[in-house]
Amino acid sequence: MKSKFFGSNIQPACAYCANAKRAVRDDTVLCRYKGVVSHTYHCRRYCYSPLLRTPKSAPKLPAFTAEDFAL
Repeated sequence: MKSKFFGSNIQPACAYCANAKRAVRDDTVLCRYKGVVSHTYHCRRYCYSPLLRTPKSAPKLPAFTAEDFAL
């Protein structure tokens, strides 16, 4: 069952797994079961942890002037 945190279309990846921890390098993680693996890898013991995922930041708003709000 997929979690609804941050949307329902999240692809499985060890970077978001509860059984993995980030390694020194950014592109690897330390899996409890598989050892050192890529952050995009996932195995059958994948367990999504919403606390490990950082959602995309909101887009910047355009700069408005006083003229934009004048009638």
